[in-house]
Amino acid sequence: MSKTIVLTGAGGVLCSTLAEALAKEGHNIAVLDLRKEAAEKVAATINKNGGNAIGVEANVLEKESLIASKTVVNEAFGKCDILINGAGGNHPLGTTSNPFFEMEDLNNATEGFKTFFDLDPKGIEFTFNLNFLGTLIPTQVFAEDMVGREGCSVLNISSMNAFTPLTKIPAYSGAKAAVSNFTQWLAVHFSKVGIRVNALAPGFFLTDQNRSLLTNDDGSLTQRGQQIIDQTPMSRYGEPEDLVGTTLWLCGEGSKFVTGVVVPIDGGFAAYSGV
Repeated sequence: MSKTIVLTGAGGVLCSTLAEALAKEGHNIAVLDLRKEAAEKVAATINKNGGNAIGVEANVLEKESLIASKTVVNEAFGKCDILINGAGGNHPLGTTSNPFFEMEDLNNATEGFKTFFDLDPKGIEFTFNLNFLGTLIPTQVFAEDMVGREGCSVLNISSMNAFTPLTKIPAYSGAKAAVSNFTQWLAVHFSKVGIRVNALAPGFFLTDQNRSLLTNDDGSLTQRGQQIIDQTPMSRYGEPEDLVGTTLWLCGEGSKFVTGVVVPIDGGFAAYSGV
């Protein structure tokens, strides 16, 4: 049965892949992104391949923008059945330069060098807002369509950072932990009105946001990139398609008694002690 599925941040690598996979299942796809051109490009690809999609500009931090996008979606496809909250990201101002604080860091005068004490509250605020409020506000807007209807659900995008924080990125790790906690809270809150709420927790996937941190210009791995591969038993980064199977399961009838779970998709990263 065809459903109307709304994806935020769907102009990016991961959620555009999910949008295309869900379109192949016969669903109507609303591709939402802050960048209208990116949203329309993904929608055009889906339509070219025989799917049914629209690209819509939306700012996940502005409720009025989301309400306007919901009007467009409702007019094109009817009520939203499934919301995938894919918008998120990090900010360099909420990131330390080194993984560990050392005494000599206090005297490091290198331009741009940041210790914990140099983290910019505005960068941390941006990261928390984008990941947490960028999940909460779209849910406020689109989940209203789902109340009391069968087969409706919300799928959030958390991270393996939510389970065990990575070095250097306290803001992003904390924000994704908030997304996981919110997923559980919302699953309970909506349990009486037929809305399931779950989340994906991707491990390490190469995206436009992290590619420069994990790979060099020649495609080889940076030191941090190599650390990640060494800690991943399957010895590779995730590919966008690796998220598809779990997404189809959590959005489909096969998981109709599943709510409040955060599913790791990490190539064994969390299971490996390093020894």
